[in-house]
Formats: sequence, structure tokens, C-alpha cells
Amino acid sequence: MNDLSLWQAAVLGTLQGLAEFLPISSSAHLSLAPWAFGWQEPGLAFDVALHVGTLVALIAFFWAEWIALARAALNVATTHRVETIAEKRVIFIVIATIPAAIFGLLLEKQAETIFRAPALTATALIIMGALLWWADRASPATRPLADMTWKQALLVGVAQVFALIPGVSRSGSTITAARALHFDRQSAAVFSFLMSMPIIAAAAVLKVPKLLAAGVDAPVLVGIAAAALSSWLAIAVLLRFIQRNGFVVFAIYRFVLGLAVYALVAYRA
Repeated sequence: MNDLSLWQAAVLGTLQGLAEFLPISSSAHLSLAPWAFGWQEPGLAFDVALHVGTLVALIAFFWAEWIALARAALNVATTHRVETIAEKRVIFIVIATIPAAIFGLLLEKQAETIFRAPALTATALIIMGALLWWADRASPATRPLADMTWKQALLVGVAQVFALIPGVSRSGSTITAARALHFDRQSAAVFSFLMSMPIIAAAAVLKVPKLLAAGVDAPVLVGIAAAALSSWLAIAVLLRFIQRNGFVVFAIYRFVLGLAVYALVAYRA
């Protein structure tokens, strides 16, 4: 592994967990924190470890939902029919995952290199914040998740592709798309969380060998634990917070962080 301290691992794990499910971009925070504080880049293996932590929290929080979806998936596989809401949701999660899976493989190198430029991250934070603000304020919250169609699931999945750019945010882009399609805030957030599982799980499974090769040391374990705990907290708080307050506060946070990054880029130039 690298020379990451336990404190730094805890900070990065907490940032990952909170920002993965809040619409503020975990990739932006993970790329900006070492750059802003002058820390050593933690590396891909540590990044994978943090995603393992968020995956554990996601599975644990929605455990009952995953059981229902697994049963629905088995029914679809054996009967070749899609009838219940759970069975439809399984299909929609698959449909929503396809665009990000394709472009994630095609643009993997760019996502880990040129897309991580601080100025680009700041721009993405602000633009996505404006879109989130607009979607949450202008779109009526009239559709429950049960009314989703496969075309709407695909549109939300296409929005997830833009999360390859740090600062866009997987949850931010998918929640914004769902709100623009008039889904209520709770439905937009829940579907965003559920559809993130296949992508996070696939990334973890594909790259865990690199983590094991680099070695699982104390900072890695601290990072995983911090990411899991903060992810659970972020999901629980967000689902309650948005019912009364919406997503505008997260848009404002994105504006402030983006402007702060611009200022730091100019200061260091």
C-alpha cells in the first residue's frame, strides 16, 4: 500500500461514504482532498477499498429490498415473465446499468487521468449543481417509483454515464434525471441508490485483486470502516431530509465548493 496515515484514511473514507450517496460527488472529494491538503495520492487500490465499504452499507441498509429483488429476478429467470412491481424494478435496474457499464469500460483511463483535473471538477460541480437546483425546483413531484417505465429507467441510466467526470456525481446525475422526469424526491433517491449497486459491485469485484496485491493494511481497514459507517449515515439522513427540504442545499454546497476550487487553482497558478 502507500504511506497513508490512519487519520487520512479515516477522512477519505468518511468523504467517500458521505459523498457517494449525497448528490455532491464522491470522486470530486476523493480527488480534491489530497490535492488541496498536499497528501500523497492514495492510489487505485485504496479507492477500491472505499467502494467496498460503501457497497457493504448499501447492501445492509436495503437488505429487505435486495431480498425481494433477488426473488423477483429468480421469478423472471424461471417464468420469463415480468408482472410484479419488484420484477419490473429488477429489469429497470439492469436497463439503467447498461449505459454506465459500456462507457465505464470505454473511458476508464480518461476517468482516472484527464477527467480528474481540478478545474474540470470545479466546473462539473457548479453545472451539475445548477441542473439539480432546476430539476428539484421546476419539476413537479408527481410520479412514484412504481410508475417508472423502461424508457425512463434508460434515461436515468444515461445520466449516470456523466458521473465518470469527477464533480458530476453518480447520485447527483441520476437524482437530477429522475426529478426532471417528475419522480418524487424519495423515489428519485431510492432508485439512484438501488441502481448504484451493480456498478459499485462490479468495480469492486474487478479491482479487488489489485487491492489484495497491494496489501490490506491498517489504513485500508480504517478507510473501509469509515466509508461503510458514513455511507449508512448518508443514506438514512438523506431519505429523511429531502422529504421536507429537497435538494437545493446540496446544489448550494456544490456552488460553494466549485468556486473554492477555482480560487485555489488560481492561487496556485
